[in-house]
Amino acid sequence: MGLWYRVFGTNDAQPEPAALLDHLQGHGTEVAGNFRGDDEGWFGADVVFAAEATPLHLERYLAAEEGIRADLNSWAAWLETADYSPNHQPLMQHVIGTTQLFILRRPIDHANEVLVEELCLSLCQFLARATAGVYQVDDQGFFAADGTLLLQEY
Repeated sequence: MGLWYRVFGTNDAQPEPAALLDHLQGHGTEVAGNFRGDDEGWFGADVVFAAEATPLHLERYLAAEEGIRADLNSWAAWLETADYSPNHQPLMQHVIGTTQLFILRRPIDHANEVLVEELCLSLCQFLARATAGVYQVDDQGFFAADGTLLLQEY
């Protein structure tokens, strides 16, 4: 199980907080969110899904923000070296074309690890669909919005 998840979105669609929470409610657990934003839209959220549990921590960055382009370039450079996969070039191009990056931190102290993993993956898939994106899970790889493995990390 990865601790960090990243969604590389290629459009400017800003997923609505209510839609995001409604999507997660579909997993049979009460979900609430504390979203933070500015005139550019929301940029952070803590998603609470169990009493006294560490929330899912989600950050949204626009590619034009200082420092984000350097991170995206580092991911693109890493993908360029992953020539063991036929998908490395298209993924590299996708990351270069990223307009917004979402970074999700998975809590490690929850009693129901299966639920936490399910919520994290579901959230990544929701965001990837909404932003014409792909997602990456540490120590696992890159995935299409439908959960199909595109490139396995070794």
